[in-house]
Parts: sequence; structure tokens; C-alpha cells
Amino acid sequence: MSASRTVICLLRNDLRLHDNEVFHWAQRNAEHIIPLYCFDPRHYQGTHNFNFPKTGPFRLLFLLDSVKDLRATLKKRGSTLLVRQGKPEDVVGDLIKQLGSVSAVAFHEEVASEEKTVEKKLKDICCQNKVKVQTFWGSTLYHRDDLPFRHIGGLPDVYTQFRKVVEGQGRVRPVLSTPEKVKSLPLGLEEGLIPTFEGLGQTEPVMDCRSAFPCRGGETEALDRLKHYFWDTNAVASYKETRNGMMGVDYSTKFSPWLALGCISPRYIYDQIKKYEAERTANQSTYWVIFELLWRDYFKFVGLKYGDRIFNINEGRTGVPFVDANMRELALTGFMSNRGRQNVASFLTKDLGLDWRLGAEWFEYLLVDHDVCSNYGNWLYSAGIGNDPRENRKFNMIKQGLDYDNNGDYVRQWVPELGGIKGGDVHTPWTLSNSALSHAKVLLNDTYPSPIVIAPEWSRHVNNKSSGPSSAKGKRGSSYTPRQHKDRGIDFYFSKKKGF
Repeated sequence: MSASRTVICLLRNDLRLHDNEVFHWAQRNAEHIIPLYCFDPRHYQGTHNFNFPKTGPFRLLFLLDSVKDLRATLKKRGSTLLVRQGKPEDVVGDLIKQLGSVSAVAFHEEVASEEKTVEKKLKDICCQNKVKVQTFWGSTLYHRDDLPFRHIGGLPDVYTQFRKVVEGQGRVRPVLSTPEKVKSLPLGLEEGLIPTFEGLGQTEPVMDCRSAFPCRGGETEALDRLKHYFWDTNAVASYKETRNGMMGVDYSTKFSPWLALGCISPRYIYDQIKKYEAERTANQSTYWVIFELLWRDYFKFVGLKYGDRIFNINEGRTGVPFVDANMRELALTGFMSNRGRQNVASFLTKDLGLDWRLGAEWFEYLLVDHDVCSNYGNWLYSAGIGNDPRENRKFNMIKQGLDYDNNGDYVRQWVPELGGIKGGDVHTPWTLSNSALSHAKVLLNDTYPSPIVIAPEWSRHVNNKSSGPSSAKGKRGSSYTPRQHKDRGIDFYFSKKKGF
């Protein structure tokens, strides 16, 4: 084979062609480009502490969509995506030996230890074979090198301080151009089959029609979603008012799953926001999209600053309908609203007194939009032990349910056994009289459980009825305290039974 300049573009959480510096650099420095994605077997093993599967069915479906979409996009531009099952360092090493003329391996840097370990092994392989390694930073809105701090150790430990400094002194780099044609692959390379669910040891999920995220993966879908949310519907102009919604596709941007896999660039979102503000309207809602992108940046940079320290330290049968509804939505769709995530995290850590890592690893397993830094950063924040800690910050489950699901429609959608209870009473079935429960065809501790724990602050938002079931201290109820019932808390919070 001729000694042409061939660059392997190893793709991981950057499954897009637009605003992708790996492709942008390779186009200018190679005669042949090999776009490569590896299905790393380590991603389909168990989580570190509790052995949940690392990649759940909904995220896998979204990933498969995204890989297929990127391959289709590249084919339209004269290339394709090589797909292999194996460890990236092994696959890249085999390709270097097979081709004999690889000039460079290019990839975006990651933050967490497992990804950094892969990067170290890749660099070792390339060093042994005298192949250049070219790395980039491309997962955040603000580039790591443009942060207004002398070094990453100067990153504030409080988000508001970070935001104010970055907004005042930082800059967002312009979006990189998308190549019309991508340099061709060297001759003789097989593109490889995209694996199936069965090939990765999983079962394809059935999509639930109630999902607030009925979207497919991939760059094409991500760009279409932005066009819909910004330009077609103007939904972005009311984002701040609707973002705490619970039901429907358009109460929030829903960008996070595509951001997690890099199907859409945060800089592209920012660029489109600025264009929207110039051409349509600029208000608190358009700013709040950038505000949320900054939160995502912050957790990524916290991961960069602290490394592994961010990991230390029947689903939907808790008897608290607002918690159960959210946990069931997650289990059945791979998605949960921002409001729901905050509440179930508070309930797990503050009401049940359970290890926050249990929730973080469960989310890692199930969330279609799992991003390691955002997930663990948010769980640390909820537990009151991470950056900007607020140890006494605790959500009142009943108040939150009544505030954000006042009529109980969200609960009835995901907890249908309570469908006969009308209005906001569905949030507190244990406070209803026996006759009201009977009329609603609800039998506590049979068709639906009593609460595994009752927090004292809930009483301010319910009309306690002395004749109702809550007046008796049965197997579950007000006699339960978080520390005494951790095992039961795990069982009822994380049940894997589909029938609930």
C-alpha cells in the first residue's frame, strides 16, 4: 500500500459531522480518512458499585440509531463509517498493522477515568507504531482552553461563580464548517456490520406511546429537533415557563440525549439561539437554554478538575405517586423530566437515606441521555456533597407533585392503578377515606402500596382524615424512617418488574 497520509478518526461521544474538529482537522491533513466507531464490550458490563448494566436498552437503541445515521450521512459525502466490536485501542492497533501507512489517529478527549484510560492505551499503541496522535476538545459550549481561569484548579466550586465569570470574560468559538465531501477510505477496508441488540446481549425495547421523548437518535434527528423547537414552533421563546413540565414532547428542548452522544454540537445550539434572538425574539427563555448548556459545561469541567472523586461516596412501588410515576417513566422510556430527576434524587437520598451512587448508577443504566459528568454531578448536588453543596436542600414530594402536576394527569398516566382517583388527591391516596378508595377501585397495600416513608413536611399539603388508612400503622406508613428501611427502599424504588 502506498505511503499516503491516512488518518483514523476515532469517534466516541461525537457522532456528528457538523462542528466536529476531528473531521475538520483530518480533511486538511489527510489524503484518506477512516471514520471509526467501536462498540466497546466494557460499555455493556455492570456498573462499578451495584452491577446494573452500564448501557440500558433505550440508550442502546438511541446509539444504534445514531451510528446508522452517521454512516448514512458519510455515505452521501463519499465516505462511510467503519464499525467494529472491540476495545478501541485493540481495533486501532489492528488497523495500523493492517494498513501499514497510518499517519495519525485523531479523537476528542473525554474526562472520566475509563475514557482517559482508553486514551492512554491509544497513545501507547500509536507511540509503538510511530503514529501521530492528534486530540481535540469538543464536547462543551466553552472550550477548555478559553476558560477565564489560569488553570482548571481555579474552577470555582459554586456554579453561580463559574457562570458569572464565564459569561463576563469567556467566549464561544464559532461553529466549524461541515464538509460537503469527506476524504475517501483507503482501498480494501470492510465497513463492518452494525451490531444488533442480540449481538450485544440485550433485548430491543418496546417504545411506550406515553413517552415524552419518542425521538430517534442521530445527527439528522437532532438538527430536525432544533429546527422544530426554534424555528417551526417558536417553543424556545417560552422555554423558561414550560421547562418544568412533565408531559409532552415540547415542554423542554429535549436536546440532552443528542448532546450526550455528540449528535448535536452545543456551539451549534448557541449559534442558532443567537440567530433566533436576532431574527425573532430575545428573552429569559432564550437565555435559559444557554444557562442550561452552561450547567452541562460546568459538570464537565468539574469532572476535569476532580477526576475520580466525582464517583465516590420494584421501581415505582414506593407508595408516593409522584416518585413512582417518574421512576416508571424512566424504566419504560429511558427518559425523565428535569423536575422529576430532582425529585426522585431528593427522595432517594433525603427521604430514604440511600447511597446516592445507587441512583447515579441506575440512571447510568437507563437514561437515554446519560452523560457521565452531568449525571454524577447532578447526583452529588442532590445529595448535598458535591459542588455548591446544600446539605439541607430537600424537596417536599407532595408540594412538588401539586405544584407541577396539580390535577394529577401525569401520575395517572404512569400509575394507572390510581386512575380512579380524581384531581390532586391522586398524590396522597393514603390520606383518602376507605369509601373514596373503594369508589376509585384502589386497595392500599394490594393494588397500590402505602408510602414506604412519610416525611413530616408532607402534612402541610394534605387533608389528613383520621378515619382513613393512614391512621393505622400497618406494615408500611408513618412508622417508617429512612435509616431503618434501606433494604426495603431499594426494593420499592428500583423494582425491575415491567408490570409494576
